[in-house]
Amino acid sequence: MKDLDDIPQVMKQLGEDACAAAAELAFASPQRKHAALIGAAHEVWKTRDAIIAANEEDMAYAVSKGLSPAMLDRLRLDEERIRGIMDGLRTVAEQRDPVGDVITEWDMASGLNIRRVRTPLGVVGVIYESRPNVTADAGALCLKSGNAVILRGGSESFHSSAAIHQCLVTGLKQANLPESAIQLVPTRDRAAVSEMLTMTDHIDVIVPRGGKGLVGLVQREARVPVFAHLEGICHIYVGATADPAMAVEIVLNAKTRRTGICGAMECLLIDWRFYTQHGPILTDALAAAGVEVRGDRELARHDGVVPADPDDYGREFLDMICAAKLVDGVDEAIDHIRTYGSNHTDAIITEDQKAADYFFERLDSAILMHNASTQFADGGEFGMGAEIGIATGKMHARGPVGAEQLTSFKYLVAGKGTVRS
Repeated sequence: MKDLDDIPQVMKQLGEDACAAAAELAFASPQRKHAALIGAAHEVWKTRDAIIAANEEDMAYAVSKGLSPAMLDRLRLDEERIRGIMDGLRTVAEQRDPVGDVITEWDMASGLNIRRVRTPLGVVGVIYESRPNVTADAGALCLKSGNAVILRGGSESFHSSAAIHQCLVTGLKQANLPESAIQLVPTRDRAAVSEMLTMTDHIDVIVPRGGKGLVGLVQREARVPVFAHLEGICHIYVGATADPAMAVEIVLNAKTRRTGICGAMECLLIDWRFYTQHGPILTDALAAAGVEVRGDRELARHDGVVPADPDDYGREFLDMICAAKLVDGVDEAIDHIRTYGSNHTDAIITEDQKAADYFFERLDSAILMHNASTQFADGGEFGMGAEIGIATGKMHARGPVGAEQLTSFKYLVAGKGTVRS
């Protein structure tokens, strides 16, 4: 792999090495995989100064490229975030190994015993933007689920991802597992992405994790099956009976905790009856926190709210900007979300359990929440340690994709000299 100008050959070699590693990982013991992840976690913390130095190089590159503040926030690493990477690796390590789990078992009148058991997918390709922590999350989850993985990080996170990847390789070596179980594409050249999307002989599934442009490119050009992680156009509907203090707290957290993540609230829907009772307390709170609120005609009468353009609805801002609209009841809220949402994460704030049940029943987003911030749309917060992405499609995996979601299954059929009549 010396000639990085020959992208097809580089990618072919990565694919061949990944397939060889996947064959070995399929029967690797849980203990060895656990040891590899614990070793990687130790190495991340041990080399944190070097990782931060690599990240500073990436940050300077990103600033020169004019990346938005939200993208810069996604890219930035400090000691606290590196501790989070280490903790994520340890959490995945301690999870139950899903490979070989018996999903269901039954006996047939013919005398056959049939078991459906979890098995790795094979080789996973992950294409992601900005966030270098995805290198660790994706590598750990694929290893835990017995899959080899080829990682292609964003050009802006090139050095950070390489530093983190080296920690994963150290863990693999210490556990006597193949180094090619977790590989990082060693070039910024975008031709590598195009190659990955057509590597049907070597990659079993592609997971894109990034903005609309990246995901759209992957969906258009991929010949390999895709777990789509689309935009996080997350809505919160504040119902008529919502507790006003709770609503303010949740809405502020959902929008402002971290604006650059896919679980950030992008559109606030306020029930007219709530608004009639409590006035503009929600938009006032957002504006006071420094959020630019783009509201409909009624809301735009208030200080801190500017008139919304039609394309502000259905838009992922990833910034201190939020669309807002008054709606007449839960049905109108549902219609709005169906029209403008991305099937990622949507929430209702209400004290009316029937309204919450109705909201849950009639919307088909991958994640639906009641009286909770959309910022919880995260594999770590779901007890998965980490996630490889939030799948918004309906085939195979939905919501946070953790180790268990990165498995398929096979049937193990046992007889006693059983023949078919």
